[in-house]
Amino acid sequence: MSRTTSGSRPVRALVTLGILLALIFGGIFATEKWGDGEWTPKLALDLEGGTQIVLTPRSDTGEEVTTEAINEAISIIRQRVDAAGVSEAEITSQGGQNIVVALAGEPDQATLDLVRESAQMQFRPVLVEAAPEPIDEDELDDGLDEEGLDVEGDEADLDDLLDDADLNADDADEPSDADASDSEVSASDEDDANDDESSSNHDGDSKDAEDPEDPSDPAWVTDDVLEEFYDLDCTADESLIGGEKGDPEKPLVTCAESGEAKYILGPVELHGDEIKTSDAGLKVTSTGATTNEWVVDIEFKPTGKEQFADISRRLVELEPPRNQFGIMLDDLVISAPRMNQVITDGKAQITGDFTRETAQTMSSQLRFGALPLSFEVQSEEQISATLGTEQLEKGLIAGLIGLLLVVAYSFYQYRGLGIVTIASLFIAGALTYGSLVLLGSLQGYRLSLPGVAGVIISIGITADSFIVYFERVRDEVREGRSLVAAVSQGWDRAKRTILVSDAVSFMAAVVLYFLAVGGVRGFAFTLGLTTLIDLIVVYLFTHPMLTLLVQTRFFGGGHKLSGLDPVHLGSTVAAARGRGLKAAAQKRSRSKRKSDLKSPLASDGEMVRTSGRMTIAERRAAEAAAAAESNHDEGEES
Repeated sequence: MSRTTSGSRPVRALVTLGILLALIFGGIFATEKWGDGEWTPKLALDLEGGTQIVLTPRSDTGEEVTTEAINEAISIIRQRVDAAGVSEAEITSQGGQNIVVALAGEPDQATLDLVRESAQMQFRPVLVEAAPEPIDEDELDDGLDEEGLDVEGDEADLDDLLDDADLNADDADEPSDADASDSEVSASDEDDANDDESSSNHDGDSKDAEDPEDPSDPAWVTDDVLEEFYDLDCTADESLIGGEKGDPEKPLVTCAESGEAKYILGPVELHGDEIKTSDAGLKVTSTGATTNEWVVDIEFKPTGKEQFADISRRLVELEPPRNQFGIMLDDLVISAPRMNQVITDGKAQITGDFTRETAQTMSSQLRFGALPLSFEVQSEEQISATLGTEQLEKGLIAGLIGLLLVVAYSFYQYRGLGIVTIASLFIAGALTYGSLVLLGSLQGYRLSLPGVAGVIISIGITADSFIVYFERVRDEVREGRSLVAAVSQGWDRAKRTILVSDAVSFMAAVVLYFLAVGGVRGFAFTLGLTTLIDLIVVYLFTHPMLTLLVQTRFFGGGHKLSGLDPVHLGSTVAAARGRGLKAAAQKRSRSKRKSDLKSPLASDGEMVRTSGRMTIAERRAAEAAAAAESNHDEGEES
């Protein structure tokens, strides 16, 4: 007998499930006692209501605010809100002029301030670039003590410091397309590319740390700046919230917008309002041929043209990563391209590993930076739930009715096995409820009405898994196997079907989550979550519990109310105990018997119909019994 059907493994699976439940509800208890958690799921805007803020964008330059600029502003606000851990927020445009931000529940003051803050584009030189994770300062300090290096010393020492600390761009993780730190900036016109004009090299001289000569001077990297840089973790969501947090005249420690790199940047040298235009397109060579490489073209206004020319003269002579400049929006680096040559005509081109989408996104961000916006709060008020508790109650009633129908069907069809169904549904409900509450406390997840619908649908998914398993077990019993063997063999056959079915549901939920917007994403999230929970319950509870139950007298003995009664199921071993088929049926042809046989034999040898149509196994066993009886009779006649 396989050990999977004996004692240790079913008990081990049930213990594992118990530990999982204890961790979930223990986490809820901890967040409620020592944090701001609750014992009930947080509700979304449609069920609880919240705060609605109406913002009117204003251009600081007095220019007209376009629809495109409003859309970019909405993207920035959404990124801030999402990074702050606020879920199920609704951010929309109203009449093409205002921005409406609706936040569920009672958002804190910090979140409200993030929504109201303006966002402008800035250009800062890169001083240090590194991977996004925090740096172990103790290990680094030990290395510095051995080398006798001083952070505020000369530039040669600082370069050694950066090399020893593995902070240079070449040692950092490969940035994403959005960061484009592997991108280059060159003149967009070939004639200007050959214009060498006099360039100044500010590199190599000793510098006073208290009086840096230019924004690219390593003297900006002081002890305090380095300490902040070491501690910064750009893999954490709170580091990607954005908002105006840096003094434009001082260095800034910040993250890439994607969270895949972190930087120390010098003071601001150029503002986004100096950008005249920006476009994305395919690169055109000096001969006029169009390539398949996507680029972003920038043109500066006259004042910005002179400023950018000075920047390019300095950066082109510096070593990596100080030959890069950070393009910042909302104090996060959206790109950090290298300066490839001196650009004096104000027309630059950013090249790199762009796709059409990433190039258009950056071009749009640069155009938005050309029109800095500030937000004027038109109104701020508390709003009631758009659907309210009445709709939630109706949804819960619908779910309860569906649950009762599933339970009634389970008892009718599977008798005693219905107890396993009820217990499994209870465990699945506890895991789902606990997961939603814990996600609300730790991640700010809020349950919307579409999310409730996803939970209700999961009842059918879970019941479907039970039905597949039970039917496979009953098929094995019908074929004459013992109950213990039937449970083991039925599980081997059922688990593949259950895995495929749940995999399809989970993939559908994932695709729906990433392609949909609004409340549909809430439905997809709970559908995917409950599909995973279904697998956990079937593997850690339903199968182990049934394995243990068949070892009891009630289930293992095949009691007629257990749902595993061999006679009730039409077992061929119990049904073929009669004398055989009638003589007329014995002499029929094989094809005729296949069409005429309706059920196994009763004890008196008569044709009887058991529960419903016969299975293939039943028909084959009946035919075999008939053939054996026929051979016996023929032997007696001879």
